[in-house]
Amino acid sequence: MYDGSLQDLIDELGQLPGVGPKSAQRIAFYLLSRPAEEVTRLSEALVRMKKNVRFCSICGNISEDEQCAICKDSRRHQSELCIVEEAKDVGAIERTRSYRGLYHVLGGTIDPINGVGPDQLRIRELLQRLSDETITEVIIATNPNIEGEATATYLSRTLAGVGIEVTRLASGLPVGGDLEYADEVTLGRAFEGRRAIN
Repeated sequence: MYDGSLQDLIDELGQLPGVGPKSAQRIAFYLLSRPAEEVTRLSEALVRMKKNVRFCSICGNISEDEQCAICKDSRRHQSELCIVEEAKDVGAIERTRSYRGLYHVLGGTIDPINGVGPDQLRIRELLQRLSDETITEVIIATNPNIEGEATATYLSRTLAGVGIEVTRLASGLPVGGDLEYADEVTLGRAFEGRRAIN
């Protein structure tokens, strides 16, 4: 629709997840209206991020060092390991301030339709971490969708003979939600995960 570099920018922005054609156009025109220094800072931040950010050699979380800050922190509970799908899930759990253990990032979920099997995930690395017998509990924190459930089932079966307690995050009704809008699976999980209040 537009010529040259503006259209190129719109096309590139449109490749980002959650950014449709109209949002890409809106962002491009916003950047066009900003001072050159501001746009330069943004582009430099993108280049620095791509150059400096890597995955932690232990857990697979994002880091600018060989090991992430969580793996380096000796104050964390070394006996608990929370398994998540992606590095962004670590941030979500950390924001709760409810968990003080370690993490293991799988790098995705089992998704046969898209050709992702257990061998494409960081499951071998997980089993290596568990071999030193420091970990006594593994918490599976995959998403409550088809792929996350398949991955959780695979992990629980794989870890069944390891002699480590394997738990799964509870799932159920969100705070502020209405029962009438909850799907059957969510409502069923809420009943399964109920607990005493007195």
